[in-house]
Amino acid sequence: MKNKIIAVDGYASTGKTTLSKKIAKYLKFVHIDTGSMYRAFTLFAIENGLYKKEIFNKNKLEDLLNNISFSFSNNNDLLFKNSVMSNDIRSTIVSDHVSKIASLKIVRKYMVHYQRDLVLKKNCVVEGRDIGSVVFPNANVKFFMDADVKVRAKRRYDELMKNHKNISYNSVLNNVTNRDKKDANRLIAPLKKVSDSIIIDTTDMSIDQAFYLMLNHLKNI
Repeated sequence: MKNKIIAVDGYASTGKTTLSKKIAKYLKFVHIDTGSMYRAFTLFAIENGLYKKEIFNKNKLEDLLNNISFSFSNNNDLLFKNSVMSNDIRSTIVSDHVSKIASLKIVRKYMVHYQRDLVLKKNCVVEGRDIGSVVFPNANVKFFMDADVKVRAKRRYDELMKNHKNISYNSVLNNVTNRDKKDANRLIAPLKKVSDSIIIDTTDMSIDQAFYLMLNHLKNI
């Protein structure tokens, strides 16, 4: 039997990751965060000299891509080169470079290959920005997560303040707004709502409310 795929796309700070994990746990599916895959490769590329004094070595890029792999642990954790991804993939240096590396056509080509290979092994909830539109256009169910930009910025601001970050709400709002524009207007695999996706607007919803709404759409999966 063909494995089942739930695609979850959407904007930042809509609850996408939390809800994807919650849905996967409830259904006993595997959760795949494609953003962490791009971050893991970005960290690997930086550590292996893709950048030398901020000069980008394009000739080395494909060699690095040919020397990576993604797989599942016995506990269904996503592994990079047979190891659990470290918190270093969330570091500032990775955040500063991941958008550029992830926007490269050759990187997305390889990553799409790896993502499609992973779902051959498991029923999966796959989250990202081009899952329903590019990676798995024939997914069993497609969700698109949305919320008012000011609400999303406030969520992100509250999250950063918990970690004692010295930052203003307006700077977070500008960051979220700019990220939306970049995601929607990039040339390769832009973020978009495909016609057969189910839009979940979490502006006025709690995580639990959004979760049960999504489950209602998954009754027959």
